[in-house]
Amino acid sequence: MYVFTYDIITVMEDFDYLGEGEVYLDGACQSLRPRPVIDAISKYYVEHNSCGERVKYKWGRITDEKVEETREKVLKFLKLKPKNYTVSFTLNTTYGINLLLNQLKPEMFKKIMTSEIEHNSPFLASLAFSERTGLPREVMKRNDDGSIPIEDYDFTEAIVVVNCASNFDGRKLLNIAELNKAVHKAGGILIIDAAQAMAHSADILRGQDVDAICFSAHKLYAPSLGVIVWNDDLEKYLNTYFIGGGMVDDVELSQYTLSADNKEHRYTRFESGLQAWGEIVGLGAALDWLEKLPKKDWQNLENNTKELFDFLNESKKVHLINKEPNPTMAFYIEGIDSHLVGEALSRENIMARTGYFCVHYYLDHVMGYPPLIRFSLGLHNRPEDIDKIKKVLSKVIN
Repeated sequence: MYVFTYDIITVMEDFDYLGEGEVYLDGACQSLRPRPVIDAISKYYVEHNSCGERVKYKWGRITDEKVEETREKVLKFLKLKPKNYTVSFTLNTTYGINLLLNQLKPEMFKKIMTSEIEHNSPFLASLAFSERTGLPREVMKRNDDGSIPIEDYDFTEAIVVVNCASNFDGRKLLNIAELNKAVHKAGGILIIDAAQAMAHSADILRGQDVDAICFSAHKLYAPSLGVIVWNDDLEKYLNTYFIGGGMVDDVELSQYTLSADNKEHRYTRFESGLQAWGEIVGLGAALDWLEKLPKKDWQNLENNTKELFDFLNESKKVHLINKEPNPTMAFYIEGIDSHLVGEALSRENIMARTGYFCVHYYLDHVMGYPPLIRFSLGLHNRPEDIDKIKKVLSKVIN
């Protein structure tokens, strides 16, 4: 039985599968999973492997209980009230955003809006929505700190889809509360891409009564899974047509009764077919793990972040995109192809991402950056990881 006892050393025991000298810096793509999460998934498959919500035998009841607990833990993590919000599970953030947009009633809106620093998930989904419905699309500017200049835009009956933390420099939607108020006052809705915020910047989201939050559990120290947290008031804007098993209470020749019409089963509105029960259980374990981490482990992440940021920021040949320290940071080295740098790092067992990170429009076409290198730190990184990165990069730079 696993016992939660934490300091920097024991936290690293949760990532004991990392080989000696291996440095993982791609948490913005998917975070490493700590042992308690891996153990929870294994326990599902060997102790109660079963379909949720369909069976009456013991294994199924255990699965149902754990899935329901995970829904409750997600809302608790975000400090949102169960009487107002529903948690539905999907494949990933991209799938969740598309699932929402493709079932909104276009006649209830005048336009769709997104921002220039978006991952392709909302950027392309909003473009496809505009092309399909004929509604105009507007791409908003973002300030250097990540906020949106609200006074510059008209949100009248608009669908607004934006991130609350970027995936290349971590900049945050600092005025999310003001944006939410402005959008709702103008009769619009606000959908938040929280993929990059949930692991290390969830405070920005907590208690915010936006219309929907989409995130990927695999960036939250959890298995591959998508989550939609949505305000029940959103139902009036929805036309459910992506439908299948697990979503209906009854089916006749030419009509059916949606389970989601019952508030207790409202989550089924976005859950067609069998769900990833083991991964949902794993997400619950990840939230437990995060909740039990003491401040010193978060302080370790903050210290590592600042040390690496300062090193990159002070290196004359390094062009750092970040304006301030963030576990996610992107840069390029003057005169050296970033992909070659990525290969050089790989030879030293340092795993980092290179390219445009699915933010082609902003990074390439707006800013004109060459392909970049991205370091995205996590709770698994140790001070010696930072020492190794600095040592190897110094050789590359010089």
